[in-house]
Amino acid sequence: MFKERELWVAYLLWFFLGPVGVHKFFLGKTGMGILYLFTGGLFLIGWIIDLFTLPSQVRAYNDELRTLREEIPL
Repeated sequence: MFKERELWVAYLLWFFLGPVGVHKFFLGKTGMGILYLFTGGLFLIGWIIDLFTLPSQVRAYNDELRTLREEIPL
């Protein structure tokens, strides 16, 4: 089963590997990860925007994961 994502891990990936989209893959956003990979984090503009939006992205991923866990009984 998938685990919830930690904000500090997302920021660590963002800082060191953000321009190639590793933090996007970490949050399950494969399409955006590929786009970041080929454009250098949307020419670093997207990478800078993610500095401010990463907490809400992690929260959204974790909320979606909790919803899926409630819908699918183990």
